[in-house]
This record gives sequence, structure tokens and C-alpha cells, in this order.
Amino acid sequence: MSDVERGRTTRRSRPVRVAEAIKDWVVEKGLMPGDRLPGEAEMIAHFGMSKGTIREAMRLLQAQGLVVTKTGPGGGSFVGEVSTDRARALLANYFYFRNVSIDDIYQLRVALEPEVAAALAGKLDAEQLARLEAIMADYAHPAADAEEERAQHIASLRFHACLAEFSDNALLSFFIGFMARILTDLTVYKKLYSQPNEELWKRGRAYQLKLIAALRAGDAEAARGIMRDHMLMARRMMEDQEAVVMKRFIAE
Repeated sequence: MSDVERGRTTRRSRPVRVAEAIKDWVVEKGLMPGDRLPGEAEMIAHFGMSKGTIREAMRLLQAQGLVVTKTGPGGGSFVGEVSTDRARALLANYFYFRNVSIDDIYQLRVALEPEVAAALAGKLDAEQLARLEAIMADYAHPAADAEEERAQHIASLRFHACLAEFSDNALLSFFIGFMARILTDLTVYKKLYSQPNEELWKRGRAYQLKLIAALRAGDAEAARGIMRDHMLMARRMMEDQEAVVMKRFIAE
């Protein structure tokens, strides 16, 4: 351990150090979400800390979502699992201070989503393809007004988040879903269309229909190209609407 690391460890409060030690212990024991943790008395004996320190450490872990406490018969402390929604909300709130732009988001979407599409070509079962088609049913017809057009855009983002969920790559799935949530919850348009843009609806839907066909046929190169063109078109649409990311926190 370096002098800097040793200094950081020394500066940490006892509850923080114990919370980190508990996390290390969970990893060493190979515990999974839902597994029971030792009782308070055992924790005190194992870590050699006071009751107050152990309780504060457990509260810190509960706040992180890593420990769940249940009362009543069969109650106690259990290994928790941070939900995807919570993780994305926390990450979005982190980026609140980083001035993320729409262009930043689409730079990643253009890079990542075509690769997910290519990787999934020929690997989706009938039920998964049906889920994608069911989402598309929410925008089967052109929007009647700007409000419906916005709702259809959000439904289209669900299509992309759902497709990412099918990926075996947990990181790709998480970050594509994260970007979809930012675009859903934090995007505003300075230049809304006074009338729905039917041509834009038609083109966007056509890309997704072609993508499903390529996925079903197992054509990875076609899926990659279709998704890339779709993302580039979406980026241009955002530029035309002068979309910006709002400065506010989002709920978990």
C-alpha cells in the first residue's frame, strides 16, 4: 500500500472502513443477493468494533442498496442488489455536474448500438422479436399532434433499451439503457414541430422494421448498417429540434 493510499485509509471514519470490510467479506464468501449476513453480535466479534460502529456501517451499506434489512420472523440483514433503475439514476445525477450534451450521447449511440444489433443478429427468439414488434405498435400510425409525437419518440427509445437488454454484454446493455433514460427524462426541445413530422415518423419506423428483418434473418452486417444509419438520422433530428439535456436530478 502506498503512502497516499495509507493516508486515505487512515482518514476514513471507522464505520466507512467497516462497511468496506463487510463488502470485501461478502466477496470473499461468494454471497449472492438475498443471502443472510451474520447477526450484529457476530459482526462485532468478527470486526472487533463497537455496536455503534457496526450499526452505522450497516446503515451506510443500506443507503448504497447493498444491504437489505427485514424485520419480524425470519428477519435480519441480507445481501442486497442495486437495481438497474437506481444505478442509472445515480449515474445521471453524477453527470448533472458534467454538462453532458445531446451530441455526447449520440456519439456513443452511433458507436455502440450498431454493434449490439450486429451481435444479436440471428440470436433472438420469437418471443424477443415479438416484444420489439409490440413496442412498435405504440407508433404504428403517424402522430396527430406534437404531444403524441413526443410520446411516440419515448416509445421508440423503449425499443432501443429493450433491444439492448437482450445483449449478453451487461455493460453495453446498461449504458444503452442509460442513454435512453437520459433522452426520455432529461431531454427538452427548443424547437418543437408545430405539426407532427410524418416523414420523420415514416423513416424512423422503416429503419426499425428493416432492423427486425435483419435480426430475424441473422444478417449481422445488415443489422449493423441499418442501426448506424438510424442513429445518424436520429442525431440529425435532435439537431433540427435543437434538443438539449436539462439541468436537473432524476428520481430513482
